[in-house]
Amino acid sequence: MASILPSPDEYAALAPRPGSPVAVAFNDIRTLSTAGYATLLQVAHPTVGAGVHQYSSFVKDPWGRLLRTLDYVHGTVYGGPELAGGIGRRVREMHRTIKGVRGDGKPYSAMEPDAFAWVHATLASSIVEGHRLFTRPMSAAQKEAFWTQWLDVGRLIGVRARDLPATWRDFQPYFDRVVSDELVWTPAVPELLQTLERPVPPAIPGLHPTLWRVLRKPMAVQMRVSTVGMLPPALRDRLDLHLSRNEEVAFRTLARASRAAGPIIRGPLREFGPVYVKYRRAALARGDVAAGTPAPKAFVAA
Repeated sequence: MASILPSPDEYAALAPRPGSPVAVAFNDIRTLSTAGYATLLQVAHPTVGAGVHQYSSFVKDPWGRLLRTLDYVHGTVYGGPELAGGIGRRVREMHRTIKGVRGDGKPYSAMEPDAFAWVHATLASSIVEGHRLFTRPMSAAQKEAFWTQWLDVGRLIGVRARDLPATWRDFQPYFDRVVSDELVWTPAVPELLQTLERPVPPAIPGLHPTLWRVLRKPMAVQMRVSTVGMLPPALRDRLDLHLSRNEEVAFRTLARASRAAGPIIRGPLREFGPVYVKYRRAALARGDVAAGTPAPKAFVAA
């Protein structure tokens, strides 16, 4: 494990700094709308989907999983070199124990370089596509600068440079190839959709059941249409995921409203990353982002 990870004296060169391309790209709160898209791309990968299905508390504790994902991303991007390096090592170590047998009978390990790299790539795709749809499209130069630095961030968790394209120009052919040749239905796909369509109430003190019943339906609609609407059409067909005509209209309306909201995205909403890290500093210091791996459950294929 140690040989593939950077040494502590490399953390400062690899971790994003305030105002850097990655820090700027992740900072707008509107890009959180892409979380479901990135996660679905991940769990449609046979190895990732098997690991999530067997080891994750995806259905029982979706809000906890979301928090851990936000901790990982924002702690790495906005927490500074020492925290970023520590998170990277913990995440790598946690995934070392995730292994088993897929539904097709093939053994898998979360440490497979292609699977590890694909997860990292989906986060980049979600940010670039998120800006295109929900904020303001990134220029070609911005995409290249973002991707170059995102490759550096990947090194913190052991993603090797040779496992991903060197430039953003080459990213789309790589992305299209993985979507076309590797992504399939896995049991984690309906588990994800269940958490989006029937979200359980978060553990927020004082959240009244009546208020949650009011919030739950529009939240579920927003997450479903954003997740499915962002997927490549060919993958939608393969996974049999489709939006109704009304949902297609809702997706376009949501995207337009998000872009139009630019002038009111100020303060903590535009500086979401640093604000989040400050709020979660104690949890990040404890190592909650990669606190351990639950026992696996049996793989059940449909």
